[in-house]
This record gives sequence, C-alpha cells and structure tokens, in this order.
Amino acid sequence: MLYLHDVWVNWFEGEENGCNVCPYHEWRKDDGMMLLDQVPVLILHKNVMDFFEQTLCELPKELLKKVESKAFIRKGSKREMMEYCFIASDGDRTMAVDTNGYRVPIKKSRIMPQHELIVREMADCHPAEPFYFPEMIQKTYSLAEPAPEWMAGLTRKERQLKQLLLMAVEQLIESDHEPALKYWLTEWQPAKYEVIRQMDWESAVKMFSETIIVGWSSAHEQLCAQMIKGRPFFEKMYEQEMSIAT
Repeated sequence: MLYLHDVWVNWFEGEENGCNVCPYHEWRKDDGMMLLDQVPVLILHKNVMDFFEQTLCELPKELLKKVESKAFIRKGSKREMMEYCFIASDGDRTMAVDTNGYRVPIKKSRIMPQHELIVREMADCHPAEPFYFPEMIQKTYSLAEPAPEWMAGLTRKERQLKQLLLMAVEQLIESDHEPALKYWLTEWQPAKYEVIRQMDWESAVKMFSETIIVGWSSAHEQLCAQMIKGRPFFEKMYEQEMSIAT
C-alpha cells in the first residue's frame, strides 16, 4: 500500500465537477483546511479517474475495502481514524477523497504541489489498480449544472460569480415571464433591442442561454450585480465574493 503523510486538504463537499474543487493556489484562509496524518494513495487508470473528476458515483466495494481505516488525522496527541479516505491519481490528475463513511466521494480536495509531485512519481513506478467502474453515462449540462468547459480559464472568484449569474438567469427562465426575460436579455445584448423585441419566448430563451455561458467579462459581472438585487441569498453570495481579491 502506498501512503502520504502530513498532507493538507481543503474539502469541497458535494461537488460533482472537478473544476469546482479548487487547486492549492486558490485556497482561502477561511476555507478550513485539515491536516491528514496518513492517507493511502491509489494509482488508477485515466478512465477511472474521470469518475472522480466528473461524478459522485458509488465506489466499488473492492476499492473501499482496500483503503478502509488506513487514513488518520491527528487531533492533539491522538490519531483519529477515517473510514474511507484516500488519494486517487492517474499520474496527471490527483484528488483526495473522503466518503464520510458512505460509498460516495462526498468530499473532494486537491493537494499541495509538492505532494502532487510525489504522487506523480508513485504513478511512474507502480501499475494502476484494476478496479472495475461501469461505463460513464454521457452527462447533459444546463444553467443550473454548468459544464466544466464553461468555467475553463476562470479564477475561483469568477467561477463563483458566473455560477451565481447562471442561477439567476435559470430562475428568470423558470418564472415564465416573457417581459422580464426580454428586459434582462436587452440589458445583456442592448445592440439587439429590435431583434429581441420581435422574438418569441423560445428564441429569447435560446439566445440568453447560449450567449451567457460564453467566457467571463465585465459585462457578465455587471449583469450579475443587477440581476441579484433584491434577492438576499444571492446578494450575500455576491457580496462575499466581491470582498475577496481575485
């Protein structure tokens, strides 16, 4: 069994897409990092690693059995066992996982670059474990569940704001209120005012959905700030992100 010791992790809970599991350079002081005293390392095939990066699927019993009770955190002078905690890697991508005692990777974390290097060296010297995972089902994405490529190249702050904007647009579409939708679409695409005015509902939804997901700009940020006004939950999330430097 391969192991790493004294490994810092920063758990992101319930994240299906690996793009939302922030790399070390995006960790924040108030994230609540944890130090693992000991954690087993599994070298996996690249298609298996896709499951950790793209799903919250159930893990094979054989995998869980292999790592069971082999990870520890230190609390003061005592070591506390973790039931199913491990580091998975295909040599290129590396992710720490904790199932909280279940069969699903509920918590995911990246690790520090120096530990990633050690794991990469392990992968160079050891064959991948032959765990069986079923063929992945092709996923469909939406404004409520953004595709990883929509977030490519963005900072953590930009990803959070973009997710907030997409949620606001999704709620607007679900409201089924055409004048409101066209108003905000015109705010987003003012040069197309006349075209938008003549659009039917489906065309307006299609234009808004297909254009808002592209990249990130000051126009995106401005629209986000406007659309979340008067929504306390969204406003709190927005203010929290805006208070943090990019």
